[in-house]
Amino acid sequence: MGTNGSTMLEPLRQGLPPLDPSAVSNAASCALPARYEAVREARQFTRRTLDQWDIGDRFDDVCLVVSELVTNALRHGLPTSNGVAPDQIPPVRLHLMRWTERLVCAVRDPSHDSPVARDSDDFSAESGRGLFLVDSFADSWGWHPLAGTLNGKVVWALFRLQLQQSAE
Repeated sequence: MGTNGSTMLEPLRQGLPPLDPSAVSNAASCALPARYEAVREARQFTRRTLDQWDIGDRFDDVCLVVSELVTNALRHGLPTSNGVAPDQIPPVRLHLMRWTERLVCAVRDPSHDSPVARDSDDFSAESGRGLFLVDSFADSWGWHPLAGTLNGKVVWALFRLQLQQSAE
């Protein structure tokens, strides 16, 4: 399901916050099928990846944001299935990239539509709070349309990481 390495950073460079992509210390990516069960798969992938990178203490916040970004991509970023075979719907991609003091979660989907944050005042609403939650739990977030051979957009969220103090 996942891939490791920095080769995935090249197409995302245009959509990331201003960080040096060549300085990434860890990167992992996975393709997620166009079905809502993929949100659970994204959480499991995120858990395994953060544990491997020894930053599992950030899992709760990161997992919530990943869940919201993937849900939004599945709900709003994929073409409607009217007459389209399920295997013809492009996957959503989840990218996790770690720098020494930062973690970026990026979700790529084939839509060019900008993400729209809805009014957060109605907490009784069944849906529409996703980007409000992303904004609340991540240190920053944004999106960027992709260009060149890639269609769609990338929506990213950045988390600042605490440096581990070594025991003396």
